[in-house]
Amino acid sequence: MKRLTLSGLCIATALLTSHAFAADDLCAANLQKIDDQDKTAGSASAQIMESNKEDIQKAQAAQASGDKKTCIALSTRVLQEYEKATNTDGKTQ
Repeated sequence: MKRLTLSGLCIATALLTSHAFAADDLCAANLQKIDDQDKTAGSASAQIMESNKEDIQKAQAAQASGDKKTCIALSTRVLQEYEKATNTDGKTQ
């Protein structure tokens, strides 16, 4: 019985820990995508990045302070704006 309880506790801990790392990874991954797009942006893409500069800075600050939820929300919004402004072939509208 003790083994079963211990095994369940270990599995629960692993699941909770992996979720926390996944949130951190999503925040970092979104910011990396934004940085990559900023580096390779054409003029229209650069305008999109410039118009979302405040949100990008807030997302970076949230990441630095450990507020992953805010970082993910802001960085996802910036990426969605970029996606809305680009066609499926990657060219800006």
